[in-house]
Amino acid sequence: MANKEESSHSAPRGAIMEALLAEKAPPSSTPVTGVVSSDVTVDPSRSLWFRLYVPTSAVAAADAVPVVVYYHGGGFVLSSPDLKLYDDLCRGLARELSAVVLSASHRMAPEHRCPTQYDDGFETLKFIDRAKIDGFPPNADIGKCFLAGDSSGGNMSHHMAVRAAKHEFQKLRILGIILIQPFFGAEKRSESELEFEWNPIITLERADFVWKQFLPEGSNRDHPAVNVFGSKSKDISRIPFPATLVVTSGLDLLRDWSRRYYEWLVKSGKEAKLIEYPKVPHAFYAFQHVPEAHMLINEIKEFVSVRTSSTTTTQTTIAVHSTP
Repeated sequence: MANKEESSHSAPRGAIMEALLAEKAPPSSTPVTGVVSSDVTVDPSRSLWFRLYVPTSAVAAADAVPVVVYYHGGGFVLSSPDLKLYDDLCRGLARELSAVVLSASHRMAPEHRCPTQYDDGFETLKFIDRAKIDGFPPNADIGKCFLAGDSSGGNMSHHMAVRAAKHEFQKLRILGIILIQPFFGAEKRSESELEFEWNPIITLERADFVWKQFLPEGSNRDHPAVNVFGSKSKDISRIPFPATLVVTSGLDLLRDWSRRYYEWLVKSGKEAKLIEYPKVPHAFYAFQHVPEAHMLINEIKEFVSVRTSSTTTTQTTIAVHSTP
């Protein structure tokens, strides 16, 4: 099995982040909440692997089931698919969507800077496209593939979709991408960055720190990895780009970048939907007792269901969800 150690570099973080990063979960060949899991090596030379989640409902299904490739958050410097946070989240997605979920790893900055993480993420897609994967159910349809991720994983999902537009896969087809509070930015500060500078999960200081660890030396936050809608970034208006679900929240310092990303997609002529939960901060989905975490799963379920149906139509919408 590939080495799963995190970056040796210690990024500044608070007590809540420490708690989220402390607990790990092993894979389970026995169903846990209706889902079995296993770890699959992609490239041992790069310590590249993913955790595979297969719901028992998918195995028993007569029809083809979709595949979701999930990229974890952590600012490119922390985190792993075997954290309990992501094990719970991806297990829940597999169960509720009745989909096969692959939670992908990548190497960490600053030891491995941009574009290493994008290279690793795309290598996983190519591996899925060509390899015979142990434990992969025969009715898992990679022609109905979705990319998803939170925070830096949302950033990765965008860049994977851009790369995929130029690559000829044998069987894999990306029907949609799901960006949960994606980690974007620019040199010029947004209003939400200044308003929520001391967010309990991600502070502005921490965000700046991990960008410096991740980006090529000498780069700033207008680098196209960060500022995807800036003058240095790729024009996506002329490339095939999948339908996109963008999720943000009212108390997230990244909120305004998510809104701007959605607006940029619409301006570029792409199908997009923006969901905003006004009362929760960054990483609200990590706390399963929060009502919005369940609402998010339902939104993703609907998005996947619509995109895998044979009667999809182009939609560009904004939804704001409030809880009592």
